[in-house]
Amino acid sequence: MDLIYLDNNATTCPAPEVIEAMHQALTDLWANPSSIHRAGQSVRRRMDLARQSVAKLLGCSDRDLVFTSGGTEAANLAIMGTLRALPERRVLVSSQVEHSAIRSSAKNLGEDGIEIIWLPNDDDGVIDLSALADTLAKRGKEIALVAVMWCNNETGVIQPVEKIGALCQQHGVRFYTDGTQSVGKMPVDVSKLPIDLLSFAAHKFHGPKGIGGLYIRPRTRIVPQTIGGPQERQRRGGTENVPGILGLGAAAELAHHWLQTAERLRIATLGE
Repeated sequence: MDLIYLDNNATTCPAPEVIEAMHQALTDLWANPSSIHRAGQSVRRRMDLARQSVAKLLGCSDRDLVFTSGGTEAANLAIMGTLRALPERRVLVSSQVEHSAIRSSAKNLGEDGIEIIWLPNDDDGVIDLSALADTLAKRGKEIALVAVMWCNNETGVIQPVEKIGALCQQHGVRFYTDGTQSVGKMPVDVSKLPIDLLSFAAHKFHGPKGIGGLYIRPRTRIVPQTIGGPQERQRRGGTENVPGILGLGAAAELAHHWLQTAERLRIATLGE
């Protein structure tokens, strides 16, 4: 009996191209990308190409990406890294409909003295923008970060991130969105959106598990949470997960092509 799989919000099957890229990394491109010899630099060049593919999918520069072990680590880097970078701001704004990676981080921070403001939402799970605007107007100078996920992994609700980000910009507050369920599934162009930080995970769009990343808008300072080396432009130490990164790059290429094809079909169908 053929399996009908309906749990792609939890994880997707790795694409053949992804498996091939990871296999090559394990068999041929196994040298350390930080090494200055020819083998290491060959791996570095392939990693750079993968980073460019991911940047193209997000609409950003490859310099603005930090590779992590997945969406959860990227979320922690966005939240903890911001709070450590802005120690004079002791308030975090989020919502109760976030992924546990954000909710649990917020609750732990609350126990450590950070004030958490939970935004209300309507019956459909959409954030109350008027409540956010009021909070920003009253407490903007105290708020380090507003964290609201783009797409909910359980309900499918899509938050108005452009409006949320615009409100944050008006009050000089950073906006972080969990893009785990949006990247690779819908058009994302951070160059046209008021988003300062965006996290994602490869296994949500036919890449491997154990690899993801964080987009960091230029001139946005983040304090590293993983210390131990100069990797990722001093923002996340540790020898890079080369098989995962090359797999992520292959998945990003496939997702970018699929999204472009879907957009062309939409335009042709609607006659735009």
